[in-house]
Amino acid sequence: METRTGFLITQIKQVQGRVFQRLLEDCGVEEFNGPQGRILYVLWQEDNVPIAALVRKTGLAKNTLTVMLARMEAAGLVTRQESPQDRRQVLVGLTGLARGLEEKYQEVSEAMNQLFYRGLTQADANLLDGLLDRILANLECCEQELKKSRNRKEHENGKSKRGAEQ
Repeated sequence: METRTGFLITQIKQVQGRVFQRLLEDCGVEEFNGPQGRILYVLWQEDNVPIAALVRKTGLAKNTLTVMLARMEAAGLVTRQESPQDRRQVLVGLTGLARGLEEKYQEVSEAMNQLFYRGLTQADANLLDGLLDRILANLECCEQELKKSRNRKEHENGKSKRGAEQ
């Protein structure tokens, strides 16, 4: 089945990012950009989150997230501190500045939702949401299968290397 879905999703993501950034600026939010807003959104739901959980919840690569967190920390939006329970774990928390921006972020998010669904009936919106849920589930399942396959290969390579060394 050949479709333009992948291309369309890429285009939507790019345009959505630019529109979201402009809406943030129009709303007077200059302290963070759209991608940083994804991180803040997760932290507004649950503060003091381990970096590994932020990677999972934002879908960002760990190295990308680390760079973004450094910028956000320098801007006074987040703090990073060692977990009292596990010193190897770093917890990311919100500052008062970031907490004060949540309402404006919610306004911009609502405006984006209105744009996404403009001209669609409720039935259209429900169908679209259902189809996107299925695509996401397909991709998450594939991701897990690829992870298992990689782990299996790494385990097998480790065994063959150990066997060759003996």
